[in-house]
Amino acid sequence: MATNWIANLVFFALFLLFGFSFLGAFEIGLPSSWTNKASMKSGTGSFWGIFFMALTLALVSFSCTGPIVGNLIVLASNGSYMGPLVGMFAFSLALALPFSLFALFPGMLNSIGKAGGWLNAVKVTLGFIELALALKFLSNADLSKSWRLLDREVYLALWIVIFALLGLYLLGKLKFHHDDDLPKNDFGHPYLSVTRLTFAIATFSFVVYMIPGLWGAPLKGISAFLPPYGTQDFVQNSGSAYAPVSTAPGVLPPEKYVKQMRIYEPEVVRTAGLVTYYDYDEALAASRASHKPLMLDFTGINCINCRKMEAQVWSDPQVMRRLKENFIVASLFTDVQQIEIPESEEFFSKELNEKVNTVGEKFSHLQVSRYGTLSQPFYIFLDDKEQKLAPDGYPYIPNVQEFVAHLDKVLEEYKKRTGQ
Repeated sequence: MATNWIANLVFFALFLLFGFSFLGAFEIGLPSSWTNKASMKSGTGSFWGIFFMALTLALVSFSCTGPIVGNLIVLASNGSYMGPLVGMFAFSLALALPFSLFALFPGMLNSIGKAGGWLNAVKVTLGFIELALALKFLSNADLSKSWRLLDREVYLALWIVIFALLGLYLLGKLKFHHDDDLPKNDFGHPYLSVTRLTFAIATFSFVVYMIPGLWGAPLKGISAFLPPYGTQDFVQNSGSAYAPVSTAPGVLPPEKYVKQMRIYEPEVVRTAGLVTYYDYDEALAASRASHKPLMLDFTGINCINCRKMEAQVWSDPQVMRRLKENFIVASLFTDVQQIEIPESEEFFSKELNEKVNTVGEKFSHLQVSRYGTLSQPFYIFLDDKEQKLAPDGYPYIPNVQEFVAHLDKVLEEYKKRTGQ
């Protein structure tokens, strides 16, 4: 589901719907008959009364809570777990805490403030953020189908505009349907609260941070959410930014799928000059010819954790030096659907329960059939006989020292087996 282009377009439409709803374009509500029936039963004795009272609250507040919970469910369905877990906990805590406090201290009800402009400001802010997140799902579909509608600089331009408009809104320069006027100070003039000013400063700082990305800056802080670096049409000083790619004498350079897959290489691979193969057999032949262990990098075009691993771990000089000098790297993209394999090579995969006819399905079958997992990123290290150099693969652990230790351990095992 996380890589299916149709599912991503559906999620894109949902986020747009929720985002425009928060901006005040329309209200998303459930049928009033549901609310009335639940409200009538809330007076029932015992725990059923409490249940229906809570149900009434959920139905009445659906226009505010639906977009939040709905988006968390979408993120969970895409394989993310920590974000939805924290989000659901925060949502349930925020919903339950006021009722718990008011039950313990009823007098607090007399001093509670009325919901006003500040609450609508929160909704509008979330609306802008949801519009920005919607572009991530559209980008996933775009990459999956190779439409090239949202290349990196286009994506960044849209994010810059969205967050710049959010900053102007927080400063009170934009007004939406349900917005109140800014509060008045002691002299009767509208003023900006310190809280809104702080959020405005943070928003504009984020905008300024993104602007150099239009000319090719790596933007490591958000690189996992951006389209691949190779989709950028213009990179300033590109002639000096990319290190020359070369292989050892007697080792053939990568050829298969290079033309189609080169744009998906992470920024650190291109700038460091790391040679990566996109086909298992080519990489294995290079490993044998160069007498180096083979590192299988099971990755994905739309894999956020893969981008984090590359930006936070591969970019470290210790790691990159070891990868370039001591290993043959094969980046096997498991979600590539636009590149079909020859008809003579098609087969039925029992593990995937489908006919394999694309490059992504081919490498997905390889990962799950040989190594029993289908998560990305996942790293397997092999010797020249295609035997694992470590009993377990290396999963997503964005820790430089742990990865360096694993690389050294694998290389030592390879030397023991081959005597080199």
